[in-house]
Amino acid sequence: MLGEYRIEGRRASEIAASVERGVAAGGLEPGQLLPPMRELAARLEVNPNTVAAAYRVLRERGIIETAGRRGSRVRARPISTSRGAIRVEAPPGVRDVSGGEPDPALLPPLDDALLAAARHGRQTPGYGTYGGPTVDPELARLARAALDVDGVPAGPIAVTSGSLDAVERVLAAHLRPGDAVAVEDPGWGSLLDLIPALGLTPVPVPVDDDGPQPPAVERALKGGARAVVVTARAQNPTGAAVGAERAEELRAVLRRHPHALLIEDDHGHGIVDVPLHPLVGATDHWAFVRSAAKAYGPDLRVAVLTGDAVTVDRVTGRQFVGPGWVSRLLQRTVVELWRTDAVDPGAVARSYGRRRDALVAALAERGVAAFGRTGMNVWVPVADETGAVARLLQAGWAVAPGARFRVATPPGVRLTVSGLSDEGLGEEGRSGEGLSGDGGDVFRLADAVAAAVGPPRARSYG
Repeated sequence: MLGEYRIEGRRASEIAASVERGVAAGGLEPGQLLPPMRELAARLEVNPNTVAAAYRVLRERGIIETAGRRGSRVRARPISTSRGAIRVEAPPGVRDVSGGEPDPALLPPLDDALLAAARHGRQTPGYGTYGGPTVDPELARLARAALDVDGVPAGPIAVTSGSLDAVERVLAAHLRPGDAVAVEDPGWGSLLDLIPALGLTPVPVPVDDDGPQPPAVERALKGGARAVVVTARAQNPTGAAVGAERAEELRAVLRRHPHALLIEDDHGHGIVDVPLHPLVGATDHWAFVRSAAKAYGPDLRVAVLTGDAVTVDRVTGRQFVGPGWVSRLLQRTVVELWRTDAVDPGAVARSYGRRRDALVAALAERGVAAFGRTGMNVWVPVADETGAVARLLQAGWAVAPGARFRVATPPGVRLTVSGLSDEGLGEEGRSGEGLSGDGGDVFRLADAVAAAVGPPRARSYG
């Protein structure tokens, strides 16, 4: 039954638009079964092939999914009502720890770097033209040197407009609508939106402090997943980081599935103090991505991409007939920031670490399990996600609902420590008076969370 909402239209595009409007307005709910194609065709007095075409468009847009004889239904997380809408607005007087943004105090000023980049552009032939280089040569050289130090295999360098742009381009270069992609669960909300938007099917892989769990990755690949996306460090929302032992286990799994596409996201480069243990190179096709956003500023839409020659060639070829290139001015700005050591990664990591570790420890002392090994976020499993978010808002704290980051994982909330003061915290993230003392807003937040989430939960992400 479709309740009050009636699908309308005579052409495939009109029928698809009608369904999409129903989903966006709430007339068609997530998980709701759509009419069989022949039944809807009879009702609308159109050819069944017209309805079939409309449903195909909706699948490719990530609005519906089809399960053979069980019919077509609205996706549990349709892209038209994406996780981006699952957020809490912080009213006046409420502290916002929901955003996932870096601490502005830890970002470098861009004035001198932008000026130097502009001067370089004026002095370099072809730099401000359509025919100039798509990748700044110095950016490529510095990026490749850093990747070599971290053990990332040799490969050509491309530049994209941030990590998500790189991931989208790599997935589009190898996969087609209907293909399955193994994704971390809980995981990056924007990626969980992107997968269905490309017409792909997410296969959730549980995560612990060391990253994706190898048996689950194995099951996903054996079950037909054609790609795997892994966060190397500072995983969002849990803070997981792939350690040496876990990396070797994952490489062994990937080597047994050499035709799978592996995408590794190292957006935490520059804000973490744990070593990288790259997985790339274990499969025939792979891509490794590093973004400037977290360490240098979200408005620097620059990410460095390397990978096997076929993958990078497909990405750059498609990019060439689209935007062409990422602004050379922005590329050169990143070069200037790198050359002048504008960011001290160790100091940044310690600053986030003091706040993150203090919050995790304070919550543990209050009987609340929380996770945040690296980066700027802390994940707190809860029994009642909606209730916890509402109670925290009433207590003066806006947190991110876990629904934005989950596929099959049980409820949780994400807390971003970037806006918390580290007043009273030592190098180890503890108050001089003990965790039960008044250690600033880190501990006030811990008190509020403990009061909001109810009884202690088992120590696991779920």
